[in-house]
Amino acid sequence: MRILVIGSGGREHALIWKLKQSPKVDTIYCAPGNAGIAADAKCVAIEVDELEKLADFAQANQIDLTVVGPEAPLCDGIVDQFRTRKLAIFGPAKVAAQLEGSKDFAKEFMLKYHIPTAKSATFKNEKDASEYVKNEFLLGVKGIVIKADGLAAGKGVLVADGEAEALAFLHDCFDGAFGAAGAKVLVEECLYGEEASILALCDGKTIVPLVSSQDHKRVGDNDTGLNTGGMGAYSPAPVVDQQVWQKINERILQPFLHGVRAEKLDFRGVIFVGIMICDTEPKVLEFNVRFGDPEIQPVLRRFDGDLCDVLSKVAQGNLSEAKLIWSDDPAVSVVIASGGYPGKYQKGFEIKGLADAAATGAVVFHAGTALKDGKIVNSGGRVLGVSARGKNIAEAIAKAYEAVDKISFEGGFCRRDIGAKALKYNK
Repeated sequence: MRILVIGSGGREHALIWKLKQSPKVDTIYCAPGNAGIAADAKCVAIEVDELEKLADFAQANQIDLTVVGPEAPLCDGIVDQFRTRKLAIFGPAKVAAQLEGSKDFAKEFMLKYHIPTAKSATFKNEKDASEYVKNEFLLGVKGIVIKADGLAAGKGVLVADGEAEALAFLHDCFDGAFGAAGAKVLVEECLYGEEASILALCDGKTIVPLVSSQDHKRVGDNDTGLNTGGMGAYSPAPVVDQQVWQKINERILQPFLHGVRAEKLDFRGVIFVGIMICDTEPKVLEFNVRFGDPEIQPVLRRFDGDLCDVLSKVAQGNLSEAKLIWSDDPAVSVVIASGGYPGKYQKGFEIKGLADAAATGAVVFHAGTALKDGKIVNSGGRVLGVSARGKNIAEAIAKAYEAVDKISFEGGFCRRDIGAKALKYNK
């Protein structure tokens, strides 16, 4: 098979790394890819927003399956374009992708199909939103969550502890800080507990969850500092025990599938459910319609099946025939970021020690790298995802950090506590 993967981050590198292991796969292309992906796939100079060019490329090169990494092309309707041309593609169609593309659409879907989620209100102007926020704090809420309705590259969300902070963020949203994404805003109650990420394959008829994982969103150790795209992840998340899994399936995944069927959504891809577990009760924080990054890195490190076969069956609508095989060994992925991330950061610094890190047995996924004068340099905020598997979570953490410590570039940093929450469960 000839595969095309769309995207240029750690998620896409992890998908390519696993797809390459399939005996069914002959050639993998990646558009546009990065310096690390170039070692595992043929990189193509087409950007993720050039939908027609991507479809033309797939047609001209007889691509058997296209796998879409990021959310923007899904929300822009790449799946519809490909399916019109009878090209096999993994991902939801444009209308279904609104489950990520519009926070308001997702919230309405959850309420309609009785999926547990935070109380919220949607606003189209700053005045009404501000009045609502002031009233919530008057009623004594500890915190409030404000979300720009549209796609804002993970930056359109604020968890505010105080009224002034919340009002300032609302002003930014309606003042155009996030472009059209902030023209409508969702204000939610703040849920407290432990987060988990649930990725589930869905073909519109069947839904099958992957193993659980947990991301680390804040930039600093002990969950301090600004929110990021994710500083590391581990799998499984021990907070998702058998009892919680049962509730997630009965109260979230099955109602989600029912909603997809009832709304006649063309959903042949993956639903990423961000969950807050409050005293063993799971509630949905958000839906994403693509693999989470970095979560997919430790999840795929534990996947021992044929990913090409599984994703092909989802795209064909035959998920019920797919075989998912998992290792019991936990896995951890630690993100190395550019100095200053998630704010302004400098790029173009040579990354040293990549071969030494790989020699430890870890797998290094490239997220924001480029080639400059024959050297690999940092080109993004999140630069690398260093992942390792172990007999237990402690061993996986130790192996990941052993590899992390072999890598260096000017300003590069990471969190030193990825996976620490899992240790308290003694697993």
